[in-house]
Amino acid sequence: MALITLEDLAELEEEDAVSAAPSNPEPMDEDEEQHNQLFAHWQSVANTHQVDLPREMMGPIQQLIRHNQVQEHVPYLPGTRFEKCNETAYEERLYPAGKWAYISRSEKLYEQSISMGFMKLMRYICSENSAGHHLGMTIPIINEIRIVTEGNCLTPEVVTAYYLPAVFQDQPPQPMDPDIEIVERQPMSVVTRVFFGTVNEEIILQEIQALTDLLGTTDAYSRDTYIIATYENPSVTQRRNEIWFIHTSQ
Repeated sequence: MALITLEDLAELEEEDAVSAAPSNPEPMDEDEEQHNQLFAHWQSVANTHQVDLPREMMGPIQQLIRHNQVQEHVPYLPGTRFEKCNETAYEERLYPAGKWAYISRSEKLYEQSISMGFMKLMRYICSENSAGHHLGMTIPIINEIRIVTEGNCLTPEVVTAYYLPAVFQDQPPQPMDPDIEIVERQPMSVVTRVFFGTVNEEIILQEIQALTDLLGTTDAYSRDTYIIATYENPSVTQRRNEIWFIHTSQ
């Protein structure tokens, strides 16, 4: 699931959010109890997205916890920042060409598509790749969406993408999952705006309108394809997200 691997994941092992101990006359050892608590926590997070977390996802989750100290940022060249009331309202960026692991899902809800897509990407990142080992986490994870012609809802398909770390850009490890594709994305000029909290279709449409209001009437950016960038996991109440408008020259 796209968001469960990002910043603050290492702290989850210490949380006492939910008890998952099954009815069992035999006492559990400390490792088993901690394992069950961690799984129960992430199952509850998945439930908020109306997704069931398979038990086999615990391996990738635990690997990402162990490797969470270093997270590589997707590189970009900063552009102009535009302020309103002494705060950054939005900014321009240029993302250079780079290789990404892409997966497309068309679930009933946006939250289901990104969650189910990134569960597959997690397995690719952790070990299900031709290199046979953990590749390293990069942020943000991006989710590319499209808007129907009427502009009042999203199309079902969501593309979730993970940027390959710099060390793998020349020779990306190949995914074992046929649903995952390695794509070389061309340079992308975007205008971005930060927002915080949960993300669903309603919130996305609101954020698109908010940035549209700031930019005014312009044909400089795509009006049917947008990107939601996510930086933190869903247990963070006020987690950081961004809406990206893509320059039409791209």
